[in-house]
Amino acid sequence: MILALTDRLVVWALHAGWVLVPKLPGPVAAWLFRLVADVLWWRHGKPVRRLESNLARVTGKDAADPSIRDLSRAGMRSYFRYWMEALRLPAIGKERILSGTHVVHGERIFQVLDSGRGIVLALPHMGNWDLAGAWLIHNGHTFTTVMERLKPESLYERFVAFRESLGMEVLPLTAKGGGTAHAFGTLAQRLRAGRAVCLPAERDLTERGIEVDFFDGRTRMVAGPALLALQTGAALHPATLWFEGDDWGLHIHEEIPVPAEGGRQEKVAVMTQAMARVFQEGISQHPEDWHMLQRLWLDDLEPR
Repeated sequence: MILALTDRLVVWALHAGWVLVPKLPGPVAAWLFRLVADVLWWRHGKPVRRLESNLARVTGKDAADPSIRDLSRAGMRSYFRYWMEALRLPAIGKERILSGTHVVHGERIFQVLDSGRGIVLALPHMGNWDLAGAWLIHNGHTFTTVMERLKPESLYERFVAFRESLGMEVLPLTAKGGGTAHAFGTLAQRLRAGRAVCLPAERDLTERGIEVDFFDGRTRMVAGPALLALQTGAALHPATLWFEGDDWGLHIHEEIPVPAEGGRQEKVAVMTQAMARVFQEGISQHPEDWHMLQRLWLDDLEPR
């Protein structure tokens, strides 16, 4: 009963947000979400403590270091800025997105797609990935992505409808009743047709990911980006994102090549590790914009 009530409150709040937040003046919405972020940071609940533990690994400092506490406040503000902008995305408008997104090596995307080859853009949970997706769409390229199935189901459906309204094709990570949703085959079809696929890639939700070195420990990252590139001939390009004042930053990194030697599993492992190194570089440069409030490293995970 309590869980059902909580689910209803979450759904109601998000539905209200999608209706009301775009109607607020931008500065008012920004102030409101920053206030919520500061209150949650001050309460120092479990998600904030987990964020601080993750940031300590990124910076190489102790989680009790006062600078980590300051960094977590910036991180919470960044995270809630993402939510504010995601809810306001239709109100932000095409021209503001195009003029305010500062892209490093964006030509790499267009050169690949113009050649008729598919491209896999793999990204960590940084900055505003929905806005980066809108930037790509406004540049004339729709794309396909995969989304974790949220609970309650109505919340997942609302997110899918929102992202599809922006021009994205959204596939579920798992089937409605649990189990695999067979998204991989659809993604491969899109890539063979010379289209773009965008995948969040630094957090493994399948428990079948590839173990990689990441900062000071080991974690698992999804094999999908490397495996799709290997099987379809698509180009695999990591992307990192951040907030740049009132604007947005996006870096399209160099293609991760398929190794010339080794079996399929070995090649996927090498490519995934290379992707992890790029993510590590981007997160190190903008740690406050990495929105990782969950356990990530293997030695942080609770035993099954």
